[in-house]
Amino acid sequence: MITVTQTHSVDNQNVDVQDTDLAHSVALREGFAPAVITVTGRNQPGVSAAFFRVLTAYDVQLLDVEQSVFRGHMSLAAYVGVDPERAERLSEGLTETLRGHGQKVVLELEDEIISARPRSSHDIIILGNPVNAEDVSSIGQTLANYDANIDRIRGIADYPVTGLELKVTVPNTEPGGGHALRKALAALTPELGVDIAIERSGLLRRSKRLVCFDCDSTLITGEVIEMLAARAGREAEVAAVTERAMRGELDFEESLRERVKALAGLDESVIKEVAGEIELTPGARTTIRTLKRMGYTTAVVSGGFIQVLDDLVEELEIDYARANTLEIVDGKLTGRVIGEVVDRAAKADFLREFADAEGLHMFQTVAVGDGANDIDMLSAAGLGIAFNAKPALKEVADTSVNHPFLDEVLYMLGIPREEIDASDLEAGTFRRVSLDQL
Repeated sequence: MITVTQTHSVDNQNVDVQDTDLAHSVALREGFAPAVITVTGRNQPGVSAAFFRVLTAYDVQLLDVEQSVFRGHMSLAAYVGVDPERAERLSEGLTETLRGHGQKVVLELEDEIISARPRSSHDIIILGNPVNAEDVSSIGQTLANYDANIDRIRGIADYPVTGLELKVTVPNTEPGGGHALRKALAALTPELGVDIAIERSGLLRRSKRLVCFDCDSTLITGEVIEMLAARAGREAEVAAVTERAMRGELDFEESLRERVKALAGLDESVIKEVAGEIELTPGARTTIRTLKRMGYTTAVVSGGFIQVLDDLVEELEIDYARANTLEIVDGKLTGRVIGEVVDRAAKADFLREFADAEGLHMFQTVAVGDGANDIDMLSAAGLGIAFNAKPALKEVADTSVNHPFLDEVLYMLGIPREEIDASDLEAGTFRRVSLDQL
């Protein structure tokens, strides 16, 4: 089936003002008219070669081309310049040639040159298990309420959550221009049960080079001080203080010193025992490994204890690590820490120190944490991610992750699952654990 139709271009009212200059960047050959040709059908070898062979025979000028394959179905679109008098014959030639490949062809002549592809102003990531049509519908309506236009959608993850990336053009995209939209999308997260992140598109997003993680309940699943306190039979007492500190109800340094007192008299051997019992958060190993392969600098800052973390830091090849130091005298824990306490202000200071050591600007940093002790660090970072966090941290974070998988940090950075898996397959480190086991 073939149709040759005459259509009228419609101005996209949602395109960034800067994009209007691009409308004049396409130059047609004299006597040519703009046209859009689309080819759809089952993907198979030879379709593209046959398509361009026919275009060559009709002396077609290429202005823009996009081809994609989705679940075995191919879509090939070309924005071209053609001799209007030969357009119908070109359409017939394409149809006849590509019919044998099981393809459908549509050629549409345009009255005038269509503006160049919009330069999306923002990227939106949707993560969930599952993501339903209702979720995307609600997000799409919210975008429409703010005159934002969805330019492209692609899938970026099928494990351990479903991930979609939306390229979006938001009007009035001067600094802070998307703030109201950001708040509206954040309000949808608890209602829909999916994680939604929005960030400015372009080079700024791709410039992130340093990712710094909190440790307890972020990089690892438990709280180290509670694991140590269990050896002294005072886990419940210490856990209650920890919870209050994480909510921001207690000064962190004061709460830390109070909790460490409960460890007095323990043999230093418990440090190795607890270190051996640490469990990484699901996806942590994959996340650190992928970041390292891509040339990111990784760091961990913890209100816990460096003696417990040393082996983990070495195993994961994390570049920087800072934590508190337990005092040990004659093989026993004294119930005190030595040196400066790693509190919320210190965490932010360490992030700046790491960035400075790597020659990076702060907008190139990412911080991931879960409690009030991470507020300053996430506020200082170029991108602050609250990971299954307390409300006090979610209020200041740029975005929140509410599923127990650290892989989501990679998706927030625009790294798709297929590239993660391809790298792991090549290196022999590919492994998928059944979600029922997590």
